[in-house]
Formats: sequence, structure tokens, C-alpha cells
Amino acid sequence: MKTPTQTNAIDFDSAKLQRLGFGQPSLLTRRPATVAQLRQQLGMQLQTSLEPEHILALFFREIQRLVPLDALQYRHDTSDLRLEYGHRGHHSMSYTLSHEGEHLGTLVFRRNQRFIEDELSQLESLLSTLLYPMRNALLYRAATRSALRDPLTETGNRIAMDQTLQREIDMARRHLQPLSLLMLDIDHFKHINDTHGHATGDKVLKAVAASIKNQLRNVDMVFRFGGEEFLILLSNTGRDAASMVGERLRQAAQAQDYWADEERIELTVSLGCSTLLAGESAESLLRRADNALYVAKREGRNRLAMAG
Repeated sequence: MKTPTQTNAIDFDSAKLQRLGFGQPSLLTRRPATVAQLRQQLGMQLQTSLEPEHILALFFREIQRLVPLDALQYRHDTSDLRLEYGHRGHHSMSYTLSHEGEHLGTLVFRRNQRFIEDELSQLESLLSTLLYPMRNALLYRAATRSALRDPLTETGNRIAMDQTLQREIDMARRHLQPLSLLMLDIDHFKHINDTHGHATGDKVLKAVAASIKNQLRNVDMVFRFGGEEFLILLSNTGRDAASMVGERLRQAAQAQDYWADEERIELTVSLGCSTLLAGESAESLLRRADNALYVAKREGRNRLAMAG
């Protein structure tokens, strides 16, 4: 049975904000009992962060004081940002947020009960509090991404990887969670460049990067490590699960179509995988993944090798 879905588009301009009462003074209580009180509280709380993840998590938690929800999904394709909170329900309501022609993302509310008109009116009123916090967060994200992103593949660059890896290792140890690393290399990439030109090579790199991202969770991170090498960080992922992810990436890359002048390019990738050991350094974790990748290449390419 198809999931019931309702879709709305909302453009919050100044007049609508005023009509909704956003920005008008009201008494702030610790536990708001009305839409106006909660809107006032959110208007203050959401402005304290420039992280979309924190803003939306706070919004999802607080609005349930008035409207029970099972899940909240957010997507902003320009920023390559996809977030999900809670567990999906059977009924959904979708809103496209924009302000003065600027797209600010799509929100989907989900739950197992059908939404009623009064609840939708409350949600639409509360959505106004997301306008400026999310706009500021997206601008900040764009500014930081430009310094930490590879412009061709829209993955993290080497600087971002260096900053992230140690942080993820520290977090994994603090929470006693596993951490795995995949190193992926496009097989015979030099031949593609030499035969079809660098423009085609760039298209292949972008397609492989997109293929990788489509197979991963929101919490996983992808970096362009070298010319045709990518590094994938898998948080809270042990050896066996990382092996499954690596095999899925290999199959997805091979199944994708790559074309040059109406000629299909046969493309495969090789991967090496390492899982963080007790007391292991970032350099050692990288080195073991790189050694495993070398084994995969030596044994015939188009395969995944696991570090010992």
C-alpha cells in the first residue's frame, strides 16, 4: 500500500512572518502551552547554533510538545545535506522552505497517525522559526565547505580528512564504539585519462564520488584522498559491517554506466579496509587501509581486501 503523502510549499516572506506573529513579544515560559509561546522560545533557542544538525534536532524535540511526531527528515541538495531524526511513520507531510526565492530545503514530518488540520496549522506556524537559523546555518556551511571540499567531486578534501580523522578516533574511544576506514581506488584510471582525455576522467571521478555517497549513511564521511583515491570513514562500524559496506561500494561502482563519446567505459574499483585497534594512531589506521588496498590491487583488482 502506498504511503499517504501530503505536500505543501511555504515561502516565508516578511508579511507572512508578521501575520504568523513571529517576532512579536510574548511571555516566555519554561514549558510552553501555546503555539505563540513555543514559537517565541524556538525563535531564541534556534539562533544559538550555526550547525544544521543541532538546529533541526532541537526543533524536532521541542515541537513535539504540541504535535506528536515519529520522524523528521530534512534535505538540501545544494549543500549535500540529508538529515533524519526518529523512525519513519506511515503518514507524512512535506514542506518546501524558501525565502525571497532562496531555497532553504525540504522538511518531511512523519508519524503513524494521520495529521489533522489543527496540527498542520500549528506545524506551519512553528516552521517560521526555522527560517533565519537555517538560512544562517546554510550560509555558514557553504563558507566552510568551500575551504574543506574538493570542488570537483563535492567530497571532503585532504585538509578536511586530516581534521576529521583524529576527532572521529577520539569520539570512538570515548563512546567505546568501533570505527572503520575504507580506502577506494579507481582501477586503471590513468588509462581512462590517456585514452579518453582528462575531461572524461573528471566526469568519471564525479560519478564514482556520487555512487559512493549514494550507498552511505548520513553519518558516514567521504574524502578525496588523492588523484583517484577516496577515503570513507564509517563511524560506529565494526570489521564485518565495514566489509559489507565496502563490497556494496564496489558493486555499485561497477554497475554504474560511464560513457565517453558514446563508448561505454568498463570501470571497477579496489578497496582496502581497516578497523581501529586499541591504542592505534590515525597514521597506523591509514597505513593498514593503504596496505590492504595494495593487496587488493596485487591480487587482481576489482576486490576488497581487509587489513589484518
